[in-house]
Amino acid sequence: MKSRSVLVAVLVGGLFLGVYVLNSCAPSEPQAVQTVTIADGEIDPAKWGKAYPSNYDSWLATKEPRPAGKSRYKKGFDGGVTADKLSEFPFMALLFNGWGFGIEYNEPRGHYHMVADQLEIDPARVKAGGACLTCKTPYASQLKNEMGVDYFKNPYLEVHSKIPKEAERLGVACNDCHDNKDMTNRIDRWTLRTALKEIGKDPDQLTRQEKRSLVCAQCHVTYVVEKDKAGNSVGVFFPWQGSAPEKISVENIIRNIRSSDSNLEWKHAVTGFKMAFIRHPEYEFFTFDSVHSKANVSCADCHMPYTRQGSYKISDHNITSPIKNGMKACQQCHSQTPEWLSSQVFAIQDRTVSMINRAGYATAVAAKLLESAHKAQAGGKMIDRKLYERAKDLYLEAFYRVNFIGAENSVGFHNPSEAGRICSDAVAFAMTSQSLLRQALVQEGVAVPADVNLELNKYAHNRGSKKLPFKSDVEFKDPFGLQDQLTPAYGK
Repeated sequence: MKSRSVLVAVLVGGLFLGVYVLNSCAPSEPQAVQTVTIADGEIDPAKWGKAYPSNYDSWLATKEPRPAGKSRYKKGFDGGVTADKLSEFPFMALLFNGWGFGIEYNEPRGHYHMVADQLEIDPARVKAGGACLTCKTPYASQLKNEMGVDYFKNPYLEVHSKIPKEAERLGVACNDCHDNKDMTNRIDRWTLRTALKEIGKDPDQLTRQEKRSLVCAQCHVTYVVEKDKAGNSVGVFFPWQGSAPEKISVENIIRNIRSSDSNLEWKHAVTGFKMAFIRHPEYEFFTFDSVHSKANVSCADCHMPYTRQGSYKISDHNITSPIKNGMKACQQCHSQTPEWLSSQVFAIQDRTVSMINRAGYATAVAAKLLESAHKAQAGGKMIDRKLYERAKDLYLEAFYRVNFIGAENSVGFHNPSEAGRICSDAVAFAMTSQSLLRQALVQEGVAVPADVNLELNKYAHNRGSKKLPFKSDVEFKDPFGLQDQLTPAYGK
């Protein structure tokens, strides 16, 4: 009997010891959600974080560098190094010459750095004034309501100085996406609310899944900084007019931005044309009949997957590419290994980069031939007007397509078939423009070389006091060898 009591004691003691050991090895529980009232109009993320500490901590992680070696192309701040798009795609230095993007065009860091990236970039990038803050600071709507048109047209640093000092480098914050009462997603920016109404969508009658993409569409879209006759910025709008929900085509975007001189923001130094510009059109590109969009996948499903913090499940606010997060988001739906999934992403991106380069260099050649036509006209040659006008129109159509795909941040993955269609159209437009310009120049006795020297070193060097000289030996992932084919003819 005594031995049985000893055995029971040993077993009970062992059980308690086992429970203790297991508890000591288990991850610590995150701080429970506090009963905190978030005041109306509160912007400080730290105060929201008192109620939602796990979400706040994951948002704070967006200030940290991404792991090096995960991405093949989108290497913004990977390993703490800022990636330079003009070195990766040298034709952009020519196509954007005369514009801030032709001086400094970097891959962005995390959301935490959105305003800091603007403050630290070449000043040419913020010449549009306070309008540049529209997608960057959580104070944008407040500033616009208080300042009216002066918010858009006053100098950038003057408008930025009206942001409270403690928040002068604060990027996207909780109030940009969430209602302070119940944390449901909300649409804050007037730009998106107006654009949705223009395409027949009520911003106050959206499904939960629609909001999980549209909160991102407040910024991850292209926009136009509207100008008055004096060249001052007077508004910001999305060029969606005439489109339908989730049917915002690149053709309609280009039609809208080309429809008015008030949409032309800069002058191309090579061709002399006044131009519009397309920025980061992720929402338009993704929702235009892509496989994932048709399957009702939202932006948040892939870029903010649910993750466990102890016993809590939260949407990961350390927003990044699934590639940089071990493909965890993809494995919510796909059973394949992370290695297999990432290989499929890279295959799509490799093909897209090859197409971007073909389209970009073909468009750059057309730009140089336009420059030759202008020099010939200045020298007294009579360039055929019909050929010239048609060539110019085709050049602009090619330019904006190259601009669209180059600015979209998935390197084609968000919509692979659409990327192929847009790039192939750009090549066709650019090559036809080249042919018409060659014909017009030859008619006037102007010799046109078979291989047009793009003089890329001229455009890529001396891009601004803050930039290092262009590195012609920059590492470039080009699986189809296109860069090697282009180098001899185009004077890299």
